[in-house]
Amino acid sequence: MADEAPDGSGPDTDALNIEAGRWLFAQACDFVRGVVAMDGLPDTTVTEVAFAGRSNVGKSSLINALTGRKTLARTSNTPGRTKELNFFTLGAGGHPAIMLVDLPGYGYARETKTRVDQWTDLVMSYLRGRVPLRRVLMLIDARHGLKDNDHEVMKLLDEAAVSYQIVLTKTDKLKAGELETRLDEVRAGIRRHVAAHPRIVATSSEKGTGIAELRAEIASLADPAALGYKRAD
Repeated sequence: MADEAPDGSGPDTDALNIEAGRWLFAQACDFVRGVVAMDGLPDTTVTEVAFAGRSNVGKSSLINALTGRKTLARTSNTPGRTKELNFFTLGAGGHPAIMLVDLPGYGYARETKTRVDQWTDLVMSYLRGRVPLRRVLMLIDARHGLKDNDHEVMKLLDEAAVSYQIVLTKTDKLKAGELETRLDEVRAGIRRHVAAHPRIVATSSEKGTGIAELRAEIASLADPAALGYKRAD
């Protein structure tokens, strides 16, 4: 479900955007490359949307749920396994409408300072000045809410002037009534972060909650010409 915002959208507009998202994610999604250094970044002008979050936040599961593919992004029981930036194209007829970027997770307790520094250097080098990057989707485990290292990463994104949007994961693990409390806490937590998008999307990869709404958010960032589908503005 999407957090409500006074953006003037109505039922008809929302339905069109949902359909645009459904159409986009029904197109081919292909792995491009894994990047461990800046000289390996794809040379492209395709709009990029990046996924960031703490280790074990459910990032790979969410990407797989969005794309409708079980193994597109590798999942693991070992937090911190992803150690590179993984790029995927999404679009029809060999003309990608958007690039999805799976960033390495952060915040795993067993990570060394060297590992944390490597993550920071790699990701921040990518974030700074990456022209095609339109938004970072910042994944937060709904069971735990915002943690100190989430705020640290958000501060880095604020400093880099990169727009980011909070996506709550694993909302099916909450008891009845806990989701609204968590949403209120997160709303309060992002108020002091200047680059944070005001709208929050609450999701469950297991139950499918919020997946259509998040697809619509991502589709809204694509170039309309590349999208190949008339969407509501």
